[in-house]
Amino acid sequence: MVGPARPQFVLFGSSIVQLSYSHGGWGTILSDIYSRKADIVLRGYYGWNSRRALQVLNKVFPKDAAAQPSLVIVYFGGNDSMGPHSSGLGPHVPLPEYIENMRKILVHIQSLSETTRILVLSCPPVNEEKVKGNTSGIFSELVRTNELCQSYSEACIKLCKELDVKVVDLFNALQKRDDWMNACFTDGIHLASEGSKIVVKEILKVLKEAEWEPCLHWKSMPTEFAEDSSFDLVAADGKTTLNPSEWTYYREVQWD
Repeated sequence: MVGPARPQFVLFGSSIVQLSYSHGGWGTILSDIYSRKADIVLRGYYGWNSRRALQVLNKVFPKDAAAQPSLVIVYFGGNDSMGPHSSGLGPHVPLPEYIENMRKILVHIQSLSETTRILVLSCPPVNEEKVKGNTSGIFSELVRTNELCQSYSEACIKLCKELDVKVVDLFNALQKRDDWMNACFTDGIHLASEGSKIVVKEILKVLKEAEWEPCLHWKSMPTEFAEDSSFDLVAADGKTTLNPSEWTYYREVQWD
């Protein structure tokens, strides 16, 4: 570990999480927004479903860890919602089991500490035509439909409300953009930069509105080593210095 210790935000999920540092992804954006405020830790696993997440849950989030995360952003559901394969193999998880798996995951994370907060991302939509067109010959019976995505998204949201866990409705959030099918995805499933911007906007909205103590919205969190210094750049008056600790002008989007 390096110091000073910062709040830790863990991104836990499948490929939507693992790839969140690709294509101008939402993990990259959060790391920029929270630079000098929190450490963003990636625990993303391409192709995983809620069953596999349960298998490693205690290893990823041990209850006896010296420090527990301040925030865990959880996403599983896209692979669970894929149509079942005739062989019985593959990532599909029946909806009732998915709900119970997610319940176990969320209850475990809730038990880590009194100050560990959770934010869940529900299953996003897909561009069905693009998925069909991009299907490689190495895959067999790859079934992804928005009907399935919506049912898993709605079930996830319902569970989160039951457990009093914050949730982002990605299925509907992405579709608010008229050209979402082409703008939000790289391959019809995984997020392009425009899709990731929507994810970040929704995450920040929840963090700003949540009545959590301490607040985890970036504007409310202290910036590390932010004191004025005579070593800062000299201002135009030639007598004072300019503290750049809170500068955000370089960002493509000025996030709220």
